[in-house]
Amino acid sequence: MRHPELCLYDVSDGVATLTFNRPDRLNGMIGNMEFAYFERLAQAETDDEVKVIIVTGAGKGWCPGADLAYKPGEGDLPLPNGVLPNSLPMTIRKPTIAAINGACAGAGLGHALMLDFRIASETAKFTTAFSQRGLIAEYGLAWLLTQIVGRQVATDLLLTARKLTGAEMADIGLVNRAVPQEQVLETATELAHQLATTVSPASMATIKHQLLTEPSMDAAAAFESSNALMYESLRGADLTEGVMSFLEKRPADFAALGSGTVFAWMAQSEERPNETTANEEDMT
Repeated sequence: MRHPELCLYDVSDGVATLTFNRPDRLNGMIGNMEFAYFERLAQAETDDEVKVIIVTGAGKGWCPGADLAYKPGEGDLPLPNGVLPNSLPMTIRKPTIAAINGACAGAGLGHALMLDFRIASETAKFTTAFSQRGLIAEYGLAWLLTQIVGRQVATDLLLTARKLTGAEMADIGLVNRAVPQEQVLETATELAHQLATTVSPASMATIKHQLLTEPSMDAAAAFESSNALMYESLRGADLTEGVMSFLEKRPADFAALGSGTVFAWMAQSEERPNETTANEEDMT
């Protein structure tokens, strides 16, 4: 693993916590840290002990975007990292939670919006930043913002690059919950444990797959897709466990992802993009 110290990895009670680790720069993003983050996501994806993934930041920041003052040295990766696709976090089949403990801007905001849930400090500062730096909507933010909150709000945030607090981001629907700063990781962990202990990993992965693929279909195709997946789920081991746990009034004991219900789409996506497929030296 390249530069593991730039993104820390800890697993407890089915939850992997990934921590951006450049606190002296408020976790400003550089190519090496982005690549380390993606490697950690891949690690959590294949770790049978992990059911849910939390991403947070060391120190006072989450990620205020690219560290524009950083001068890459020989052998350092550029930003974007050039080896793995920017959209990789969206392909992770396990649920992901951003525990946003501080500044979240630019590329950092893009990374946050690619995750499934966002728990933010009420006072954390958010901005797209790009237009005020002579840049464009990087990291898929034009698509991500439009998908999450619609074109009108996306246009406002991208063109003005105005700053909002975590509380304001919750009001417009870009974060799920805004809480006092000292409660951010605790709240994210509570949500992670709820998902890890009560919900089928195969169901969560497949619903994420549906959310990523079905909105681009026409209505007939989307209904056909969901019906086909429903018939697969009716034959799966997770349905049996879910029903029996309900009837027996006990907590469900779902198998790890890949060991319970296995959907056809999972087999088709075994060639995962979170494996290094390019020569890193060629990208520096």
